[in-house]
Amino acid sequence: MSAPDRPRAERLKSLVVPGVVALVTLAILVTLGTWQLTRLAWKTSLIAQVEERSRAAPVLVPGREAWATMSAERDEYRRVTVSGRFRHEAEAYLFHVAGDSRQADRNRPTGQGYFVLTPLVLADGSSVIVNRGFVPTERRDPASRREGLAAGDVTITGLVRFPEARSAFAAVDDTVRRIFYTRDLAVIARTQGLAATTTAPFSVDADATAVAGGWPVGGETRLSFTNRHLEYAVTWYGLALTLVGVFVVFARQRLKGR
Repeated sequence: MSAPDRPRAERLKSLVVPGVVALVTLAILVTLGTWQLTRLAWKTSLIAQVEERSRAAPVLVPGREAWATMSAERDEYRRVTVSGRFRHEAEAYLFHVAGDSRQADRNRPTGQGYFVLTPLVLADGSSVIVNRGFVPTERRDPASRREGLAAGDVTITGLVRFPEARSAFAAVDDTVRRIFYTRDLAVIARTQGLAATTTAPFSVDADATAVAGGWPVGGETRLSFTNRHLEYAVTWYGLALTLVGVFVVFARQRLKGR
């Protein structure tokens, strides 16, 4: 190797490690951007699905024989009607913070409180847990809202909801007072004295039909979802392009001996 070529060869060799690091980083950034595009397609489909199901005409809630074939993918947010008698003495309470600071609505409740989850016993003896709606903390005690404890046969229209996964950061449930922080229907049903074989694996969120006395307030199901995946994808791809540009400038300067 001639003397003039030796420094250039050494400069090329010095680009190997930075080049490998840049390639690995570029692969990570592109992967993250592509993943966000996948999430964008999923979220767009979810929003359209929720919109369609929640606005459709209600159908009778599926009977016990159909429960095994139901799933969140096919039935979440489906609008149904269900008839039976409430077991108010078995109420359970799911912690919830009502209201949206970005879209304040004076006609809707705000602040900390609970969703009232009440077993509804159907004609065949099976049960469906109904989320009757929101009550503020001071209205959790049924004695403070006796007018809303509907007696006799009732018909509820609402949305099918399936259990949610328990987060590692979720607060510990108070099963003695039947206060919960995760919508784990199996655990909730057990504390209400319901048999797993005759209790629906889903619940029904009641709609905004007014309740005597004003509490609970139904229609609190969240039907809007943030969708910033395109923004995130553009950010990751933009960082990838920036990395390419920076490395090209860096490599040119290195090859020139600067």
